[in-house]
Amino acid sequence: MADDVLILIPARMHSTRLPGKPLADIAGLPMIVQVLRRAEAARLGPVVVACDDETIATAVEKAGGRAIMTRADHPSGSDRIFEALGVVDPKGRVRIVVNVQGDLPTIAPADIAAALMPLKDPAVDIATLAAEIKKPEERTNPNVVKVVGTLVEPGRLRALYFTRATAPSGEGPLYHHIGLYAYRRAALERYVALPPSSLELRERLEQLRALEAGMRIDVALVGEVPLGVDTPADLARARALLAR
Repeated sequence: MADDVLILIPARMHSTRLPGKPLADIAGLPMIVQVLRRAEAARLGPVVVACDDETIATAVEKAGGRAIMTRADHPSGSDRIFEALGVVDPKGRVRIVVNVQGDLPTIAPADIAAALMPLKDPAVDIATLAAEIKKPEERTNPNVVKVVGTLVEPGRLRALYFTRATAPSGEGPLYHHIGLYAYRRAALERYVALPPSSLELRERLEQLRALEAGMRIDVALVGEVPLGVDTPADLARARALLAR
């Protein structure tokens, strides 16, 4: 585990489609604790949950984890983890911040670790993940965010664009973006200070703000997309998967 890497898991209680989802029971544990366990198993560095509700903090602490209370009005998880970073590491020792969404209870620890690989290149500001789309219906599904990128080495793309459209056109693989990010600290500081960009607002994809500002995002390719829990149906799927 590195002294200069911190994993932060943003969690908010009031989800529109699934209220209270951080505390939803999955295989005997609250969902936020399932994510915490996977982040700990990645063995990258300390793991802290950044939350907006005391009940989430209590659940995390009961499981032996650490939680930081943050403001309830943050517009994004990136803003929430930036506030938490200032509390956890006010002296600036942490150089890389990994943002693991609190609704990914099936994320593989090895895939969390894979997000750090692109940052070995000093030209990269932000790293993220993607997996090749295997299901034909996902190629045209606007809820499946695609990353368009150029291959810089086996298993790694330089992101050129993120979109809900089917892109790029023509023959070849499409890649499903996975919303987990590893930021250089300076990149996170710059990102949260930027205003929302025009393409970000049009596509409803926050990562476009960084690209429009000239920041470089590289993508580590992994084997599969973890289940994101946004609806009661997703929750039922997660319970079935983790009950096996």
